[in-house]
Amino acid sequence: MQRVLIIGPCGAGKSTLAAMLGARLALPIFHMDQLNWKSGWVESSKDEILEKLAAITATNRWLIDGTYGGTLGERLERADTVVYLDFPIRLCVARLFRRLWFYRGRTRPDMTKGCPERFDLPFLFYLLRWNSGPRPRTEARLKGHEAKIIRLKSPMALERWLDSLPALA
Repeated sequence: MQRVLIIGPCGAGKSTLAAMLGARLALPIFHMDQLNWKSGWVESSKDEILEKLAAITATNRWLIDGTYGGTLGERLERADTVVYLDFPIRLCVARLFRRLWFYRGRTRPDMTKGCPERFDLPFLFYLLRWNSGPRPRTEARLKGHEAKIIRLKSPMALERWLDSLPALA
């Protein structure tokens, strides 16, 4: 695992896993939220994100967390491993609310400085509609890359998978 993507619905724990797996594999970590958002919740253009991603994916070692379907194809081509946190949406919603409470008014470590955590109703609706919209689009983009996908359906499955990885020397 030298070029790793971590994808899944909001609140699944992608950034938390990125921190653990990045440290374990000694990979540089890149968060799509940081690549997308500028201070003050200003969104980058797709061209800006693609330019940043091209520089990252041109290297031989990286870990990128975040689904961001509009740029997934470019990242999938170079990834050797895709960890798909395919967790139940009810769990993701609960984790999202826990994150909102914990970081209220503060910026998360995996987010751009100047973007304090806030409640966003459209974002919540996006998550609630994951199985009927974003998920089928994500699944379609994954076609042809099945051999590199590690699909984990629960936090317990994630723990078992992490325990199965060889320890770094």
